[in-house]
Amino acid sequence: MGQVVKQLFGHLWTIGPSLRHRARPWIAPPAESWSTTLEDPEVGTLELRGALHRHQGPQPARGLCVAIHGLGGSIDSHYMIRTARAALAAGLDCLRLALRGADRLGADFYHAALTADVEAALRSPALAGYRDLYVLGYSLGGHLALSHALAPSDARLRAVASVCAPLDLAAAGAAIDHPRAAVYCGHVLSGLKQIYTEVARRRPVPTPLASVLRVQTIRAWDRLAVVPRFGFVSVDHYYQSVSIGPRLAGAQVPALVLSARADPMIPALTIAPHVERLPELVTHRWLDSGGHVGFPGGLQLGLGEAPRGLAAQVLGWLQQQA
Repeated sequence: MGQVVKQLFGHLWTIGPSLRHRARPWIAPPAESWSTTLEDPEVGTLELRGALHRHQGPQPARGLCVAIHGLGGSIDSHYMIRTARAALAAGLDCLRLALRGADRLGADFYHAALTADVEAALRSPALAGYRDLYVLGYSLGGHLALSHALAPSDARLRAVASVCAPLDLAAAGAAIDHPRAAVYCGHVLSGLKQIYTEVARRRPVPTPLASVLRVQTIRAWDRLAVVPRFGFVSVDHYYQSVSIGPRLAGAQVPALVLSARADPMIPALTIAPHVERLPELVTHRWLDSGGHVGFPGGLQLGLGEAPRGLAAQVLGWLQQQA
């Protein structure tokens, strides 16, 4: 019975914060519009956008956290806004980064290890004045953050953190595609289809829009959208070549990996094989409360003396690495 109750609370903490955000949105702190460009070998010049929050202290902040949303999410997802608020409270500036296409205005879409977007953000002129950089990703954004840690592009990057990241893309995809997770799968696919629809308005796409709009699983999305766009041989080739779990030992900067035991979207059994033997630079913590990127406000990770709450605790750990 105990396990059933935990799983129930996992669902509640996954759905609850999102529903609350829809009914009474968390308000983002004041921000300035941010953008930069990058050159993609397939589609040419792409523009990335986001919201840059600056700490209002007597001195400019010397550190900045780049926050990355999950699959089908956006910079306005509840966890992104709460991260910005926690960063400012910790004396950091924060960039809520929209991956290519996530703002529904771009000419492309992304995948789980497309680190080019992170690299372009870090080298943007608006971030040139910071001494310390951190990357914090949620869900698929966490997978992207950990992927970037394998080959950091900027010497100012001090550490990365992931929250509820899938470590095994094949196993995680199979879990979310299971009928018991249909509500979550449908939610994610809804966002992805919106992104793909906007791309199709602007340029030719690898698979006809009508075919993509009919997909009912993440695997089908990856097969029809990601594989042909990014030159993978197959879905399995994509999963095997970029899944971060087997490659965590290659991290070049300190990395924090947080996983929720009751996460209904990224089950613990898909995480466990990859966190048993980790190198010194990688720290993993199981969270006994919360769900998928949703957690109690008083959460304490035991990683330092930062204020309670997931975002504040993670940001405290990141700053310790500097």
